Amino acid sequence: MAETRQWRLTSRPTGEPSRENFDLVTVERPEPGPGEVLVRTLYQSVDPYMRGRMRDAESYAEPWDVGEPMRAGVVAEVVESNHDDLEDGDVVTGTLLWAEHAVADGDDLRRVDPDRGPVSTALGVLGMPGVTAYFGVLDVAEPRPGDTVVVSAAAGAVGSVAGQLAGLSGARVVGTAGSDEKTAWLTDELGFDDAINYETTDDLGAAMAEACPDGVDVYFDNVGGPITDAVWPLLNVRSRVAVCGQIALYNATEVPTGPRKLGKLIESRARVEGLLVRDYEDRWGEALDRLSTFVAEDEIRYRENVVEGFENAPDAFLGLFEGENIGKQLVRVAEREA
Repeated sequence: MAETRQWRLTSRPTGEPSRENFDLVTVERPEPGPGEVLVRTLYQSVDPYMRGRMRDAESYAEPWDVGEPMRAGVVAEVVESNHDDLEDGDVVTGTLLWAEHAVADGDDLRRVDPDRGPVSTALGVLGMPGVTAYFGVLDVAEPRPGDTVVVSAAAGAVGSVAGQLAGLSGARVVGTAGSDEKTAWLTDELGFDDAINYETTDDLGAAMAEACPDGVDVYFDNVGGPITDAVWPLLNVRSRVAVCGQIALYNATEVPTGPRKLGKLIESRARVEGLLVRDYEDRWGEALDRLSTFVAEDEIRYRENVVEGFENAPDAFLGLFEGENIGKQLVRVAEREA
């Protein structure tokens, strides 16, 4: 029988995860049943939210079971189809196993249009991160011309798109990132008006106040922690905070005491709203149409950090917490054959 490889969760990490929490196993390649397709993974996504799925705790994302394959956003090629609307050679995307091959219900997959851009973008600017930024900015944060918008983790897959969308809305955009290379990318290539390297800044509060002399009207929060603490005192009246991620806290063994800064919301009458992209499933087509137009017209730019080889998938995931990536972090598993 034909074989394939999978990555499985072998233990739940305490604090920061390590390679020891993952195990690469060889298994029999599955066969598709009625309405199903067998796919071969081309690209696999790694995303910060996956850290929460390694915990045995209630969350918006169901925990992975120890000893079982993990799941990720995948771009794949159909190898064998028993689904009426999918043919061998089609490129599709969906949430599938960390595996070289997988079987999926064809109804759970979305066909990828290669004419819109490289198929890998279906996991980045034209996929979940881009769609998250789209609805997080336009529906939740609602930037207006002349607003000051702060985006944390601005050089990441979501933040880089969010900042550019805010700029297209006529706002002044300030980003935070963890290296001079990243901040230069934000200002020189993506059009951010200012950027703060939090790794080399001794006083985040002072740096934020200097970058935002008129206060903050919109905060697109991808990280939480000290950066959010620096933004909070600057919130203007009727400001909007879109809470998209909290990567600064994902590896914490104890949740910091709080919140203690909510008094600022009385003064500012700010609106703070959490964001989950799955709430917008019925509007993905709208977002992808507009994002693909922005990309085609060079109004939104993107980068991909591609880690080669399925065997390096855990390293690609762990690299997210070291700040290795600029733009979207991906694993290239195989080349397209069709």
